[in-house]
Formats: sequence, C-alpha cells, structure tokens
Amino acid sequence: MDPVIVVGAGPVGLTLALALARHSVPTVVLDEGPGKDEHRPARTAVLRDDTAALVERLAFRGRDTGTRWSGWRSMRRKQTVRQFTFSDEQPSPVHVPQHALTGALRDAAADERLVRIAVESKLDSLEQHASGVTAHTRGPKDAWWRGSYLVGCDGPRSTVRKLLDVRFPGRTAVERHAVAALRTELPWPGEALLHRSPPWRGGGAEISARPLDHGAWRIDWLLPPRGELVTPEALVARIRETLAGWCGGAVPSYELLDTGVHTVHHRLARRWRVNRAFLAGDAAHLLGALGTQGLDEGLRDADNLAWKLALAWHHGPHEALLDSYQTERRGAVTTRLRTADQALPLLRGGKGLRAYLPGSARGQDALLMDGHVGSGQLGTPASYADSPLAAEPSDSVVPVGTPPGTPVVDVRVTAPDGSFVPLRRRLGRGKLLVVLVAPGTVVWERRHWVSAGIMPRLAAAVTALPHPAELLVAESYPGAAAHTVLLVRPDGHLVTALSGVHPAELYAAAEAALGRNGGRGQRARASEGGGDGDTGEAGDGGEAGEASEGGEAGEDGQGGQGKQGGEAAGSTGGGVPGEPVGVPSGPASERRSETASNARSHTSPTPPTSAKGDSRGPGAAPGNDRPTR
Repeated sequence: MDPVIVVGAGPVGLTLALALARHSVPTVVLDEGPGKDEHRPARTAVLRDDTAALVERLAFRGRDTGTRWSGWRSMRRKQTVRQFTFSDEQPSPVHVPQHALTGALRDAAADERLVRIAVESKLDSLEQHASGVTAHTRGPKDAWWRGSYLVGCDGPRSTVRKLLDVRFPGRTAVERHAVAALRTELPWPGEALLHRSPPWRGGGAEISARPLDHGAWRIDWLLPPRGELVTPEALVARIRETLAGWCGGAVPSYELLDTGVHTVHHRLARRWRVNRAFLAGDAAHLLGALGTQGLDEGLRDADNLAWKLALAWHHGPHEALLDSYQTERRGAVTTRLRTADQALPLLRGGKGLRAYLPGSARGQDALLMDGHVGSGQLGTPASYADSPLAAEPSDSVVPVGTPPGTPVVDVRVTAPDGSFVPLRRRLGRGKLLVVLVAPGTVVWERRHWVSAGIMPRLAAAVTALPHPAELLVAESYPGAAAHTVLLVRPDGHLVTALSGVHPAELYAAAEAALGRNGGRGQRARASEGGGDGDTGEAGDGGEAGEASEGGEAGEDGQGGQGKQGGEAAGSTGGGVPGEPVGVPSGPASERRSETASNARSHTSPTPPTSAKGDSRGPGAAPGNDRPTR
C-alpha cells in the first residue's frame, strides 16, 4: 500500500503525518521550503486544552507545550469589568510561538521512521486513479510521487485546492491588527488582558496582551478596517503609549522582539474531499476574528482525518467514514465562521442603536472573552452530535457531563497495565476507548477488581467489538453515575454513554462510529456543494491572504514558510515519505507489513502517461525524475 502524501510542512501537515504514524501509516510530506522555519516571536498560536494535548503527545512528550495563562482580565477605559482565574474545571489555553510549535513537530517527524519529509519539493500537478494518487514536484530535482491518498495542508494559497478546482469564497480583511512581541513587566503578570476603549490618545478601539514564555508578551492593536499604514515609527509610538497607560504614566523598560501586521480573512472551501484528495487547515478555511483560532481548528482537522484515513489505509476505503471528515469538520468551521460574522457588526459596527442599550457593553465584553479563552459559541470545541457517525438513541443511553459528539474530559484512568494516566494520553493509537466509571477502584490494585463484578462481562463485550478497543477504568467522570460505560472515538469525541454493560448497544454504537451501519447522522449527509454555510459576501476572485501586509503575525497561518514580501503567514510547507512502484499486490496485511518495514527505502514511482507538468512528454523515461533517498 502506498503512503499518504501530505502537501505542506506547517503545524497542520506535520501533525497529520505524526498522527498517521501513530496509526502505523507511512507518509511523505512535500515541503516547498528548505526545512527551516523563520524565528518570528510575534507569530503565535493559541491552542485549546484538547489540541494542546494532541501536539504534546505527538511532539512535546512531557515538555511544556507553551505558556498557560493564570487568569483573564477584561477592561473598558479605566475599569476592570471582568476577571477570573483559570482552574482544572476551566483550563487555560496554551500560547506558543508558531516557529517553536513547528520546530518541535519537525524534530518529532525526523525521529519517526514512518515520516519522510521531502524539502524543496513544490507540487505542480496531481492526478487521481482508482487505487491512489500521483503527484509531481519541481525543485532541485523534479520527482514523481505515488500515494494512496493526498492531503493538502499547504496554506491559504493552496496549490492542492487550485489543482482540484475547489472554490474558496469568503471575506477579505475582516480585521487588521498591528502586532508586537516584546519583553517587559506589566501590572498583571501571567494574566491575559483585553482592553477596550483605552483612555489615552492613540489607544484605538481595542488592545490585547497575552503572556509568552520568559517574560515576553504579544500585544495586538485593532486597526481600522481600511487604510492606516503602520510604519515602524507609528508602531513604536503605540507601544510606548500603551505601556505608559498600563503602568501609571511611566514607560517601563522593554525589549522589542518582533513586529508585524496581522490581517484576518474569513473563507471556506466549497469541498474538503475530492475522491482520494482532501483539504485541511488554511487550505480549507480561514478564520481568526474576535479571538477565534484558525490554527487550532486546523489541528482539529488533522486529528479528525488521521484515524479515518488510517482505517481506510489498513482495511480498504469506506466512503461513509471518509465523507464524514467533510461533514464534521466543515460543519464545525461553518458554525464558527457564521457566529463570528454575526457578532462582528455588533462588536465592530460603531454607533448603532444597540451600542446604547443597557448592558450591551457587558454582553460585548463577555462575547469577546469567549473567543479568546475557548468558551461560548466562539470558542467551545465543536460537537459532532449530528455527524453521520452518531450512534442511534436507545433506552440504555444516559446523559453525562459531555454530550455525545463533544470532546471527553481528561480524567485520570487506570490503563490495562495498571498505571494511572490521563485519558487523552490513550487517544490516537488506532483504537476505540471504552471507559467504565467505577468509584473506589483507585484505592485497590487492579488485580483485585479486574475479575470482579461487571468487569468480566464488559471485557468480553469489548473484545467482541468490530474494531480493536482498549478498556479503561475511571474513578469518576463529570455527570456520570457508577457503572456508566463510555465509548470514545480515537480522536477523543464521545460516541455514547450507556447505563451499565449492554453488549448489543455497545457493538451498534461502535459500528456507527466506524461508519458501518448507517447511524442516525447518515440520514443528513452534508451536501458536496457549498451553498450551505459559505461565509462570504465576497466572490471567489481573490485568494485570501493576498491582502496581507508584509509577513503576517497571525495565529491562523500554518504553512511554516511565511515570507515577508506580501505573502500571508501559512505558505506551503512540508510533506511525508513516498513509496516504490513495486508494491506487492497480495493481501492487505502483507502489503501493510512490507510498506511499514520499508518506509525509509522508497523509490519514486513511474509517472502516469497523462500526468501534467512533465516537460519531457508522457513517453519519456522516468529514471532522471526520481527523488533521491
């Protein structure tokens, strides 16, 4: 079986490659850059707790992923209007420079034998066949690549999206921010701040300050939607006025690390799947207004797609399962974009009647906070309750603190070897998770209760499931009674919660989660067109990101190859390893074992006779086009 080709070596592409490797799927990452990322402290990402856990288990492996904030503070003019401290019940987001995130993922990919990164390999054509895809790249050595599937994670100007002829409608420049990363001391150490209508001259409408490691801060100033060229002198003046306003009139000492202008676009690709090709991250969507996080959504794309591609790679394609990627993820991003677009006129519309209604300012402050801290419609992780993979309701289903389709809470569980681990550390291993809520088990060694009570019957039911599953035991789970049984997908979303051991219902829910039995969500499949949920009043003409100023300092870029001369953050990056033409045609298990064992010894495939981009013509010999190992 040929590897999966990932186009783009930014955070999303590398995350997808590493996630596939955990499912024993080889990948080739096609990186148009040299394999190094520019050091830009002002280009950062804010990750919700579950996506931070994803990159931690893939790349950071016990090291700190980034900076967690101690609290949140909202101010209007001179008054603090909202303040709270993060806790285990509401964990802080993780704030990390994008180059640090990409670098950690690159290091992890370099140590992973199933991931191969081909640098200086720019995609210029691709073709799809009944059994796979063929891609051609140009660079120091032109090369052909053959893969089982191809995923475009190549940023706002996605070559994959253009080659697939997928439209990308939406709105350009919905917000603009001047951005600075600097090292200084502020009156609120460790707290993130959103300051609306600051009382000093030149403060603008809104300023945010978010802590980074080693005493650094990222500060954003909301700019008028049009005009106002940001010169270095004007930005330094903003910095000094802002620091003086926050620090009692005196400008504290500071070290300026980086600056930029971040322009936010809202766009949504019409289709995220075209046969064996998929789009993810900025190639599929752009968002970022009102504190929403484009990169965070891109990592969710990778997590959602990885286990579905792995099942198709190992066991053969299943159209309902692969189609559910577009249904779930496009639907989630559509909801997020629609919510932001509906809130923008209220929050940025100026002097309308609503601005004078009692309580409107407090409501606006709460809405803005939601996007930044990951709560409410602007920030809460998406639910896949209406997914085609949703389980049918039954009398055995009981409500718990996380509704079906939402990410599970990271409770401590007892693993099969008797160790205590966070639940999220067991995700992404190619298995379904079955969690029994059993109070009191934590005080006894596993050997005392593993064969007692309902455990033997539940273990037998788990063994009989249609897909490998791991049985875990939790002392408690929010909203769950004793002996509740939770079924969890490989990406951490709850399938169902049952009141005790019900083997038939558990089996049916597992079948639905795998897309095999026409679960209730399959009756409402998403349309392949784009009329439902397109974000834009703008047409398809200009690609998002072309209105950027210089090198953007935004959170939504994922290409990892951002260039200064007017190119948006998130240009095309990395890829994964290619497979030889001579893949055995025997049983799937034999093909898998040979593919995995030879993931580092690929030769380049023979180009198809009709492939585009071969300057020598379709009949020429392929030998000189093969990439070096």
